[in-house]
Amino acid sequence: MSSFQIIVGSMLGGTEYVAEACQETLESLNHQTKLHLLPDFSQIPSKDQTWLICTSTHGAGDYPDNILSFVDNLTNTENDLSSVKFLVIGVGDTSYDTFCYAAKNLTKLLITKGCKEIVVIKTLDMQQDIDPELESQAWLLANKDQL
Repeated sequence: MSSFQIIVGSMLGGTEYVAEACQETLESLNHQTKLHLLPDFSQIPSKDQTWLICTSTHGAGDYPDNILSFVDNLTNTENDLSSVKFLVIGVGDTSYDTFCYAAKNLTKLLITKGCKEIVVIKTLDMQQDIDPELESQAWLLANKDQL
């Protein structure tokens, strides 16, 4: 099976729960996982890896503080990332016009770096009465053949 690097962007901790639920689901599907709550770009393997990025959006469409360094290093890297496959889960609130901007912008950035999006971004609207952990797990299970 695949090796997943689960990269988390979270200000208040809710997105960490989503990432941990995803980790549980991926491991139940016999994938190897590593959770990065304070992602350090230089410490995250890229060769033949799948990156699952779970991030909220902060402020006016900004990245959470804990993932800023990762995004800066990703933006400035000249490493070959063409072997990285990725999928993104964005956690947000549709009452803001910047709904899931961090997740959407990170998706675009990864594509410009040569990474291959294997499943279209999943956005979770916290305005709705949902369980974000269960929604994320169901999304992974529904797309398990692409993983």
